[in-house]
Amino acid sequence: VIGHPKYQESRRIAIFLSMPDEIQTEEIIKDIFKQGKECFIPRYKPHSNHMDMLKLSSAEDISSLTLTSWNILQPSDDDSAREEALAGGGLDLIFMPGLGFDKKGNRLGRGKGYYDTYLERCMKHPSGKPYTIALAFREQICESVPVAENDVQVDEILYEDC
Repeated sequence: VIGHPKYQESRRIAIFLSMPDEIQTEEIIKDIFKQGKECFIPRYKPHSNHMDMLKLSSAEDISSLTLTSWNILQPSDDDSAREEALAGGGLDLIFMPGLGFDKKGNRLGRGKGYYDTYLERCMKHPSGKPYTIALAFREQICESVPVAENDVQVDEILYEDC
């Protein structure tokens, strides 16, 4: 990931905070700050499909985040001091989680459509749609995954030996 050309050229990067069954992103987050890039993480709104990408000030900033009922760390609802990526310069790159992927770029998420609706919002931003990279285990690559018409394909899927 760290040697990937899209990562190297990106300045504003959104990345998920890993759940135990996902590719662990902690070292990537540390590298984002080490390289002087800007790091944004998701804040999901429960009972909706709305998500914002809020800026982290440092890798250590993660310890100040709130644990949701889904066991995901994220900025609290009343945290209004953080920059939302689309209120500023947009994003260059989004690292995306998922449960399953196919080699056509289709992604099976957890069913709420958070990333799909966020990418739709990105497309309306002056900086346009960021490049998207899904981080996966080889076992998550399927022949095909079910898709709906509002699902947005990922640009690239990175997994072991890909």
